[in-house]
Amino acid sequence: MPYRRTPRVQARLDTQRAAIVAAATDLLADRGYAGCSMAAVAARAGVATGTVYKHFPGKADLAVELFRTVVDREVAAVHDAMALPGTATERVVAFLETFAGRALKSPRLAYALLAEPVDPAVEAERLVFRRTFRDAAAKQIAEAVRENALPPQDPELAAAALIGAVGEVLVGPLADGQPHPDVVPNLVSFALRALGTSKQTLGASDAGHP
Repeated sequence: MPYRRTPRVQARLDTQRAAIVAAATDLLADRGYAGCSMAAVAARAGVATGTVYKHFPGKADLAVELFRTVVDREVAAVHDAMALPGTATERVVAFLETFAGRALKSPRLAYALLAEPVDPAVEAERLVFRRTFRDAAAKQIAEAVRENALPPQDPELAAAALIGAVGEVLVGPLADGQPHPDVVPNLVSFALRALGTSKQTLGASDAGHP
């Protein structure tokens, strides 16, 4: 008969795997992908290097799992911000402020997610990551167009351009790791102008909103 893991054994393995991913996340935030060797992750997690290989056949496999874990967290934060009361245009602003603000608070981690050279398997995940945020932004842009808060436009194309612009704007500040308090407000102003409105117009048309 094939061996079947008992619930206790499976729970131990799941806990071990979660600890490895958590250790890798810490390393990613400190050193980027280049610093996430299997040996370094094992040392941070307090396990043998062979134990890491039992869960992840190679560094690329670990990097993909790590990328998905971190991105899921960022996606959740953006969706939470856009779920707050307000107009669709305000939710576009919430999206930008949350995405860029969180990135600037963890510059090494955000740089790894957005721009650091990575294995092809991780690069494929990066494309999924960008599309996920594009779709979230497109939904709010489409709603803002329906509300006549933005002029008619292709929401998906506009959102894709917006995500590209955000990534390009953030690369420099994330790479140098220095405080850039002007980046987020300037990025929001640029994005609203590109979409066909402005922060001044937003404030006037949405008076009374929180």
